[in-house]
Amino acid sequence: MRRPIVPFRLVPLVVGTLALALAALAGPIRAAGPAVIVLPTTGEVDGVMAQYLADGIARAEHEGASAVLVELNTPGGRLDSTAKITGAFLEAPVPVIVWVSPAGGRAASAGTFMTLAANLAYMAPGTNIGAASPIASGGGDIGGTLGEKVKNDAIANISAIAEARGRPVAWAASTVSDAKSYSASEAVAAGAVDGIASTRSDVLAAASGKTVTVAGGRSVTLALAGASIEVVEMSPFQAFFRLLADPNLAFILFVLGVLLLVFELANPNLVTGIAGSLALVLAFIGFADLPVNVAGLVLVGFGVVLLVLETQFTSHGLLAIVAAASVAIGAGTLYGNPGMPTVPGVEVALPVIVVMAGLTASFGALIAFTAYRTRRMRSSPVLVGSLRVAGEGGVVSTDINPLGTVRAVGEEWTARSEDGRPLPRGARVEIVRQDGLTLYVSLVEPGPAT
Repeated sequence: MRRPIVPFRLVPLVVGTLALALAALAGPIRAAGPAVIVLPTTGEVDGVMAQYLADGIARAEHEGASAVLVELNTPGGRLDSTAKITGAFLEAPVPVIVWVSPAGGRAASAGTFMTLAANLAYMAPGTNIGAASPIASGGGDIGGTLGEKVKNDAIANISAIAEARGRPVAWAASTVSDAKSYSASEAVAAGAVDGIASTRSDVLAAASGKTVTVAGGRSVTLALAGASIEVVEMSPFQAFFRLLADPNLAFILFVLGVLLLVFELANPNLVTGIAGSLALVLAFIGFADLPVNVAGLVLVGFGVVLLVLETQFTSHGLLAIVAAASVAIGAGTLYGNPGMPTVPGVEVALPVIVVMAGLTASFGALIAFTAYRTRRMRSSPVLVGSLRVAGEGGVVSTDINPLGTVRAVGEEWTARSEDGRPLPRGARVEIVRQDGLTLYVSLVEPGPAT
């Protein structure tokens, strides 16, 4: 009996099926060994960073990773974003390890809260931690009852985090109450962090064998010997949104957006309206992660209103000058301090203010000049620039009924009959008056159609 022959065209199908089966088995095989998700975390603490870390923890849980390693270097940042991050660390279903690195880095202000909220914390040599006192948006101390309330709330928060992770509560409170900062060796001596590690391998070796408690009170003993490393950077979209949070870029996008929309109002077209709207959307995405001062935003908006008024009233450029000054003053007061002592005050750079104020003034001057020329053209019956046309003769190029064209002073003009009667092509006419680019003519003598 002959064995059936498999058609040649079925070979790719069989190979593809085997490849899919092997890919399906690869996940469980890879998950059988220890794996660590590494999240490089640098820069100011903001909403994008909070979402990035939350997504990284969720990915580690989904992939069955043994731990999440957060490589931290931050000067601090927003208090609301800090609360989201510490909450994600405390409720993480997988162990979270924070490693303050590289040498010379720091976990200042918000970084202190983040480090203490991790299951295990290590610091590279030459790093520091602390200085976590909240301050006012202007950079100074918060006075009065409000200052006491804010400080006491921060002390209670960091104390609760330290207590939950078994770290020294008094030490943690001192970073807020007295704004104290500590070196890596001092933090280790106080028991605030678990050790000093120079490299990522040192961190994993030190953490391996430690037992920690994750969400739900479940105890997990870390076995990280020979663990595979998966470094997860911020996605392109997250990096882009974080770029938009640059105070200079957000301000530039805002001013450009409103200028383009003003141009759209004065000269309706599709391109500038869409571009202006897109710039404004991107600007407000950036503003969402910046300490925007409403007064500064109102001043910039007032400058925009003055530009709109420039298109409607004759001010000979005065409104444009005031608009540029309003934009400059608004830019200088657009942002406050993000609320952490080690983070430099968020502000628009002086060169950016000068350039954007100059652009606003130039744009306003262009509007004023265009409006002035338009009004002059409409009010003058005899001039287009320096050309005198009233009283000149011409020939009808296309029938005037009621509109047509006339050849006069070497150019083609849109024309109307002064008395409203039709004029045939070829008729000789005299220009009576001008309204903008339209000539009003009267018949001199009829002529043959030529």
